[in-house]
Amino acid sequence: MEKEGLIMNRKIEQMIQLVHSVRPLIMDECMSHDITVKGQADFVTKVDTAVQRFLQKELYKLYPDVQFMGEEDHMQNVDFSKPVWILDPVDGTTNLIYGYGHSAVSLGYYEEGHISGAVIYNPFTEETFYAVRGQGAFFNNRPVRVTGNKALKDSLIAIGTSPYNKEMAPANFKSFQRIFEQSLDIRRSGSAALDLAYVACGRLDGYFERNLKPWDFAAGSLILEEAGGRVTDFQLGPVDVSSNQDIIATNGWIHEELQSLLPGLTSEDCARQRHQR
Repeated sequence: MEKEGLIMNRKIEQMIQLVHSVRPLIMDECMSHDITVKGQADFVTKVDTAVQRFLQKELYKLYPDVQFMGEEDHMQNVDFSKPVWILDPVDGTTNLIYGYGHSAVSLGYYEEGHISGAVIYNPFTEETFYAVRGQGAFFNNRPVRVTGNKALKDSLIAIGTSPYNKEMAPANFKSFQRIFEQSLDIRRSGSAALDLAYVACGRLDGYFERNLKPWDFAAGSLILEEAGGRVTDFQLGPVDVSSNQDIIATNGWIHEELQSLLPGLTSEDCARQRHQR
């Protein structure tokens, strides 16, 4: 176990170095305004593709036997019985396009049924969140823990609007109103990875969103759990990085209270409705 820990520590150092090295690509305004529309409210820029190509190439040099799954090529030919890198090259692409300054590179290392190492990096603020399973969570090399707020009324909650699935809006906005009325306040940032990291470091008490992709939550889920928090699906079951998930992420104390206010359609229900139309 000690040897495995040393190996993972070395991996996390390499992961941090690599994600830091893409900052010049992300700060390139010309590439951030070279945009392709993938779908409703779903964009890719030259930054997304350049960052993914670079990191995929560098990770392959270091670990040629580890599979790669990135947002811009989805889940092609990934065998989850073997190790996998899970990358979101730019989580918060719409924020990037608008110069909002709130986007992140999210990189997780998956093996033996769980994420073992994770890094989330915001190049605009130069903030780095990372974790190794069993060793705690860190923000710019300082240990972090979730908040101790034990009631939703005292809690700041981030919401995700599932912008690619506008058919979820009626159910989503009913939930947002319920949470707003019973919490301290709500926030909407446009980056799932940073929302998870913010719960981990105590800037938020909770976060939820439907139909997140694996690269949206893979790294952040480990960082939050290592900070003492809790991540589940909407039915309080474990999350699965091999498929899209409806995610609740909290400091642990308010988890069931938040979940109790989230009835309504799941992403699977909405997918069935789309099929039936």
